[in-house]
Amino acid sequence: MVALRWPWVSCDLGRPLQQLQRGEQGGQVSDGTSGSRAGHWVLLSYRLPRDPSTPRITIWRKLKRLGVAQVADGVVGLPADARTREHVDWIADEISDLGGTATVWLAQPASLQQERQLVQTLADARADEYRSVMATAHQSRALPVNQRKRVMRRLRAELRRIQRRDYFPPAERQQARQAVDALHPDHDTDQEEPAS
Repeated sequence: MVALRWPWVSCDLGRPLQQLQRGEQGGQVSDGTSGSRAGHWVLLSYRLPRDPSTPRITIWRKLKRLGVAQVADGVVGLPADARTREHVDWIADEISDLGGTATVWLAQPASLQQERQLVQTLADARADEYRSVMATAHQSRALPVNQRKRVMRRLRAELRRIQRRDYFPPAERQQARQAVDALHPDHDTDQEEPAS
């Protein structure tokens, strides 16, 4: 079994993914205080040739759609589960096909504080996206009903895209959903109520 340690991560390379996900003895890192342990992450370390730039941009866009956290230059991470592992593996294969190098790692942050920082980075990025949806929804409330419906459909699709990469939902998630739902004509408060 090979074990690697960097200041920001501890990797146990001799263990199957199923064992790591079940948290069996040996691949765990304790914070030294409460006995709590950091979770598992999938890391992708990659390098692509500078020219042409199109493959690098394509890969970066795919990684952004997954909602990765930038751990270091050329290293991104996601919480480990079957879905994220599969997506990262596909991107690693694509990087290799494009003439680059890519290595997928299963890892744990060396401390809970480091993991909390990664989680906060991901949650903050999603919160920014939800705030953008809320701003668009609020700006669209004054539009005519047919245009509001179009914006509502577009924003609901955007919410679904964001939620696919939202591993640690911030409070803004529910607020964005409510702001988009408020675009529905049934929520229209500007119309006069029928006279009794």
